[in-house]
Amino acid sequence: MNIEHSPLRISILDQAPIAAGGTGGRALHQVVDLARLADRAGFHRFWIAEHHATPGLASASPEVLIGPVAMSTERIRVGTGGVMLPHYSPFKVAETFSMLAGMFPGRIDLGLGRAPGSDGRTAYALQRDRRERAPDDFPQALAELLGYLDGAIPESHPFAYLQKTLPGGAERPAPWLLGTSPDSAAWAAELGLPYCIADFINPNAAELANHYRLAFKPNPQRGMETPKVMVAVWSITADTHEEAERLAASSRMLFRLLHRGQLIAVPSPEEALRFLGEDQALVSRSRRMVLGTKAEVRAGLEAVAADYGAEEIMVVNILYDHAARLRSYALLAEAFGLTA
Repeated sequence: MNIEHSPLRISILDQAPIAAGGTGGRALHQVVDLARLADRAGFHRFWIAEHHATPGLASASPEVLIGPVAMSTERIRVGTGGVMLPHYSPFKVAETFSMLAGMFPGRIDLGLGRAPGSDGRTAYALQRDRRERAPDDFPQALAELLGYLDGAIPESHPFAYLQKTLPGGAERPAPWLLGTSPDSAAWAAELGLPYCIADFINPNAAELANHYRLAFKPNPQRGMETPKVMVAVWSITADTHEEAERLAASSRMLFRLLHRGQLIAVPSPEEALRFLGEDQALVSRSRRMVLGTKAEVRAGLEAVAADYGAEEIMVVNILYDHAARLRSYALLAEAFGLTA
């Protein structure tokens, strides 16, 4: 049976899950393996998240993974979902992504976030200067970073000459703002940036897309004449609905323990089902999960996209078994009729 191609762009956000009994190194190799499948199957972009100090996720430095992923693929866009800018010098981020854009022209995205991607103690450990807590200056840091990339820093500014030294030359990454709050919607609109909303963190954020569109200011220099919304959704596709529910148990146990302050590697579905027991239904309601067969998942994701008025869906999940993860994304590509 032929499946109608969807006008929605479908992309992947990966967090490099570390299975119980596995290693971070193996998880990182599996990211590259998944990216190859995504490239062949017709997904639009492949982003890597930033998380620190957790035994369940190996994606501490997404910018380090972009090079191997981009070299192992041919056409798919590769980027970050995202770089947690409060940890870094805006100029250093500009240099790093200018290098990547120079190596892989037209394929590099720079998704930027404000959240720490960690607990408070880890965020403090990431600071270079620990004499006091870092200031909450995300809007200023974002403006400085975009100034380097756009060549828009005034000549009177002491850092103005740096915008002419970026190693990628004329090549630039495509910046995106990530968020789950009214602040991020307002900043994305004011700066004329494309906006990715993390529904898998805040499943009640559809109104943010409306705020963003209403306040959007075109940025012709960046090719952003109209607003652009992407929504990131937790989703698992399997051959049966029951199998998708079984696979989802691993992340449900992971998040249940995270809320208790316990960090673990990704458990097997069998271990997770034993742990969850009768609480499984309660855990299921803690976040939106679009899961099931190809038809169920396509219908569910299209409904989410309609809620947000999104042109693109980015799917994220955490599975114990890498083969099951590959199978989930292969089925998702079939569900939407993707072609490379």
